[in-house]
Amino acid sequence: MAGMGHSSTRRHPRESGRMWSRSGPDRASLGIIGLVCAIAGFFVLGIVLGPAAIVAGWMSMGRRWDFRGASVPALVAVVLGAIDTVMAVLLLAGVGGGLGGGVV
Repeated sequence: MAGMGHSSTRRHPRESGRMWSRSGPDRASLGIIGLVCAIAGFFVLGIVLGPAAIVAGWMSMGRRWDFRGASVPALVAVVLGAIDTVMAVLLLAGVGGGLGGGVV
């Protein structure tokens, strides 16, 4: 019966380094996820992936708009996500010149 019921012999499964923290994925992963969403947003579903990239980049920066301490992928995700979103809104509004929009 050695070790049964003793908390010192068995580690808790949610200790640091074993799984994500309770607040979600770490900041570096969110920055990479935002960067992938931003790059993919240029090719497909920019109206969805652009805001997703902005949110992931913002969360990677610690939910602050402080660009001095931000990682490079997080900052790039926010900037490219904003460009994706603006381009998708312009395309949906019919301003996208050679892509089938506009007046004939």
